[in-house]
Amino acid sequence: MEPLKTFASRTVILPIDNIDTDQIIPARFLKGTTKSGLGEKLFSDWRYDAQGGRKADFVLNRPEAEGARVLVAGDNFGCGSSREHAPWALFDYGFRAVVSTSIADIFRNNALKNGLLPIVVEPALHQRLLDEPGVEVTISLEDQTLRLADGTTAEFTVEPFARYCLLNGVDELAFLQSADGDIAKFESRPAY
Repeated sequence: MEPLKTFASRTVILPIDNIDTDQIIPARFLKGTTKSGLGEKLFSDWRYDAQGGRKADFVLNRPEAEGARVLVAGDNFGCGSSREHAPWALFDYGFRAVVSTSIADIFRNNALKNGLLPIVVEPALHQRLLDEPGVEVTISLEDQTLRLADGTTAEFTVEPFARYCLLNGVDELAFLQSADGDIAKFESRPAY
């Protein structure tokens, strides 16, 4: 996993409340066990017509979405069933952060474990982001801030262990493996 520290990006706006994990990645795509290729299936039922053609009016199919790394979504993003494929699909598409006024707990945990930063902001800033599609933002996990070009700044919090892993580009397994020597030393100590 690539370290996530500070990056700038345009935003993509999806102003729909209660986007659930089945809308993010429909259940028929959950058979795969790899993350690769899921970005093409992201929001599949909204992005493609019945024949598989791209719907020109869907935001991710528009040229201005190309290369954007920040998705600004409606309230209660990632609700519904627990499926790790949802953050996998967002990450594989190219998103590195999702911004909303609330993000479902299970989705938040899955996102943090997979390199995707869930950011909760106050309603006033959220509305401003929705009203200004494609605005440039700078996100700093180091400072835990989201900054607009005019200097408007919002702070967000990330659980310390998840923050450590994201900043260092390691998942939980890699973190444990990095402590292999200490674990072996502890396990080899005499039992009392």
